[in-house]
Amino acid sequence: MLDKLSTQKRLIIATVISVLFFIAYDALFAPKPLIDTNKTVEQNQSAPATNLANSTTDKAVIAPKQISKNIATIEGATYSATIDELGRISNFTLKDSKFKNENGEQISLLKPSSPLPLEIRFSDTAINEKAFKVAYTVSSDKIDATKSPANITLTQNLDSFSVVKNLTFHPDGSYDIDVNVNSNHEYFITAGFRPIVAVDGYTVHGVLLRKEDDSLEIIEDGDAKGNEIFRSVDLLANSDRYYTTLFYDNKRSMEVFIQNDADENTLSFARNIGNFSAKGYIGPKDYKTLKAIEPSLVDTIEYGWFTFIAKPAFLLLDWLYSFIGNWGFAIVALTIIIRIVLFPLTYKGMVSMNKLKELAPRMKEIQTKYKGDPQKINAHVMELYRKHGANPMGGCLPILIQIPIFFAIYRVLLNAIELKGAEWILWINDLAELDPYFILPILMGITMYIQQHITPTNFTDPMQEKIMKFLPLIFTFFFITFPAGLTLYWFINNLCSIAQQMVVNKIFARHKAQEIAEKRHEH
Repeated sequence: MLDKLSTQKRLIIATVISVLFFIAYDALFAPKPLIDTNKTVEQNQSAPATNLANSTTDKAVIAPKQISKNIATIEGATYSATIDELGRISNFTLKDSKFKNENGEQISLLKPSSPLPLEIRFSDTAINEKAFKVAYTVSSDKIDATKSPANITLTQNLDSFSVVKNLTFHPDGSYDIDVNVNSNHEYFITAGFRPIVAVDGYTVHGVLLRKEDDSLEIIEDGDAKGNEIFRSVDLLANSDRYYTTLFYDNKRSMEVFIQNDADENTLSFARNIGNFSAKGYIGPKDYKTLKAIEPSLVDTIEYGWFTFIAKPAFLLLDWLYSFIGNWGFAIVALTIIIRIVLFPLTYKGMVSMNKLKELAPRMKEIQTKYKGDPQKINAHVMELYRKHGANPMGGCLPILIQIPIFFAIYRVLLNAIELKGAEWILWINDLAELDPYFILPILMGITMYIQQHITPTNFTDPMQEKIMKFLPLIFTFFFITFPAGLTLYWFINNLCSIAQQMVVNKIFARHKAQEIAEKRHEH
């Protein structure tokens, strides 16, 4: 169908799609406000829909407001946490200096008004009401897990039976949980709501599951159907762009229920009767940290359709960083390596564009000579292509092949929390944030314009040229809000394109000069 469209129409469609992509991305993933962390939190203590397996909505069972007091504190090497009197992890604050909000305060990953990690909800409404009113007792009110694992036991007595949570916290943000409910009452336990840190306008929220066949199921906010059931799950992660709260169980014994709350946020629970054992983690989706805890946890770092390209690309970026010691220069090196690997394809495309430019005047003559007869125009143009070895798709195919690579690198640089707080040079103090002075986006736009200027074109319509001239301006406008690391990649990529195009242009010019000289010699 596309081959029937004129070059102008194809160009207009490509431009519109590019613009719509950036507008939609910016609109869909708008930042959300940061939540303050408090030592005590005020909230409704009743669980939403107690019979999760059968309910069709997630309505709250109204209970009087009350203060949920913290009864224990945990100090890890990378975090500080608290446990409230309902047996939940009520606060989880990251210690690293790069994890700060816009006010310079260390961020907490938990939202007090949403399901907190280790929260239990019973199917029986009466028992559930009581469970959200009876306080847990704790074996110790201070836990030191800064250097080695530390244990704590939480106990809740609910008339005819009790709930016991044995927890072991590790220095890195992971923990072991063993729950014993000495009754046959069905209950649901959660790893917690997704982290609520609003880092920028590109955050994707939702739940990730790894199923029995090792495939990943991703349910973004607003996409859950309600009361979905997944069995034999070994990984249940509630995530945003940078952070996660998760359960994992190598025995694949988790039966997971997915629901929506009133705001279409996706909620996840593990269904149980009796005992429940799993391992958990709260914190950043840092590749090395997750791999050290459990290698398969790196699946929580999700790159979309082109994960098979993005994963090795990140590993290469990480390897380059290990040698260079600067994430910005690692991005520069990664970009150059990719351009070198793709150069054979790029070269073919550039040569094809030069040939088409050379033939443009003759194509215009054919169009003028056979005006009103599309079949003859097409036949003579194709003959012209065959005679001179030109391929009208030669310039497009290399670009199409590179698109998956671009999107893979895009997701790598967008999702890598390793770039948060990472400096490059001079004014770039955080590659995960936008350029504060917009220097990189402007340089990106300038290099895009230069690249256009030196790239051969075969436009026969002035409108096409006008559209192309506006593209650098449009892209500059959208890249102003992009993370500096991503803009750096595109800027270096443009510089490589300019260098390669200049080389190809010189080679082509030399070849053309030789042809002219040979023809003169023949005469």
